[in-house]
Amino acid sequence: MARADFHVYDTTMRDGAQQEGLNLSVQDKLTIAQHLDDLGVGYIEGGWPGSNPKDTEFFALAAKELDLEHATLAAFGATRRAGVAAADDPLVAALRDSGASVVTLVAKSHDKHVELALRTTLEENLAMVRDTVEHLRREGQRVFLDCEHFFNGFLDNKAYALEVVRTAIEAGAEVAVLCDTNGGMLPHWVGDIVAEVKETTGARLGIHAHNDTGCAVANSLAAVRAGATHLQGCINGYGERTGNADLITSVANLEFKLGMSVMPEGALRDATRIAHAISEITNYPPSARQPYTGVSAFAHKAGLHASAIRVDPDLYQHMDPALVGNDMRLLVSEMAGRATIELKGRELGFDLSGDAETLSRVTDRVKRMEQEGYTFEAADASFELLLMEEVEGGRPSYFDIESWRVIAESAGAGEALAEATVKLRAGGHRLAVIGEGNGPVNALDHALRQAIEQVYPDVARFHLTDFRVRILDQGHGTDAITRVLIDTTDGVATWVTVGVGANMVEASWKALVDAVTYGLRRHEVAPLR
Repeated sequence: MARADFHVYDTTMRDGAQQEGLNLSVQDKLTIAQHLDDLGVGYIEGGWPGSNPKDTEFFALAAKELDLEHATLAAFGATRRAGVAAADDPLVAALRDSGASVVTLVAKSHDKHVELALRTTLEENLAMVRDTVEHLRREGQRVFLDCEHFFNGFLDNKAYALEVVRTAIEAGAEVAVLCDTNGGMLPHWVGDIVAEVKETTGARLGIHAHNDTGCAVANSLAAVRAGATHLQGCINGYGERTGNADLITSVANLEFKLGMSVMPEGALRDATRIAHAISEITNYPPSARQPYTGVSAFAHKAGLHASAIRVDPDLYQHMDPALVGNDMRLLVSEMAGRATIELKGRELGFDLSGDAETLSRVTDRVKRMEQEGYTFEAADASFELLLMEEVEGGRPSYFDIESWRVIAESAGAGEALAEATVKLRAGGHRLAVIGEGNGPVNALDHALRQAIEQVYPDVARFHLTDFRVRILDQGHGTDAITRVLIDTTDGVATWVTVGVGANMVEASWKALVDAVTYGLRRHEVAPLR
């Protein structure tokens, strides 16, 4: 269960869900909560029961459906309204009835916010804090208090901000969480203020940082170093405006850089998987450059790096990526040297060590193709086929293309439809197939797969999952070179292929052919003649 000496507290499903365009269903939240528990998070803020039906339903279902091993669910809410007893406030009642053993209350700690936003007196705000905490404690719930706008309030009226903390702790709150709600603080300011608050009040303190200065993680670490023992954040740094402190980055820094043990042993080995799984649920693609869990976090492109990594991987990596469930990657590009090609080949199952001629040939070809518009940084599947051509004398020949064409048409005000005709030979058969789709690439994809799966049934398992187009010579307008990257999956793995052409359709066709060829090779299908 949750540790008593240090709290790792996730607020993805409440504060993170305030991110622009992010909308979570109740089922989404139940699934995310299970992922967070698998990660070893100590406290999961499920939402604000009583403020909306979705969050109220979440807590009702969570009590029946969630079996949490590490985490404790927390309900978020506000102190009672001015002039209303805590026992009579319906929003406080919703917290009481939520079934959550922990309640996190938000309270104003900035004097101007009390007077201008709450439109009440400073004394009444303190009474609201005291009454609500005492009421929930009498009801048997643990209480954490989020001191909203604390750092700005401390700078404007230190005495009052400190009095909010004292009032909450004296009323029975376990933790006073100091919130950089506007996200405007810098690490040395945060460290100095947290240290002073701790020394002055003796309270147990937490930190809740926003990323408006790009310092949310750094501010969180500064707070912990100054004595905070409660850390709040969101997976993948979700949150309003520029987001909250990234919880995984913060915790990983505490564990691997500061030597603190704040998570269950080995839990962070699932960090990359869980960060990406939650990205799928939120429908926000994971950032490739995310520290620790991004696909580029341990990716190396420069030839100089690759030469050093060949001797010792730690020379250009700050840690072993396996500790957070990630992998080292070598990127093949025009900056690649022979060392990069050798290491990337080894990663893909080709031993090029000692073969200087092949290494030089592949390196020169890669640089030449990148000048033409190709990129192999993400397109490992296309690069593996290229290696087969250079090392083994050719790629697997599953089919021979005779011709292809695409027609797009629109009838009046109706939507445009596309029709593709593909003619090819495979397994001794001549196949001519017409495929329809909502665009030329979709139609080509259908026609190609329908033709080939008549001879190679495995193709029925392949599905295009992502499609990205880049115009390379933008100054040429519609006459520019086009690059297309295609993601394909067989339900087990995903691979990426690249095509370049004078137009989007031609480039897409090349990437589609690579995708099907690579998929059949991956399934160890023998070419039929």
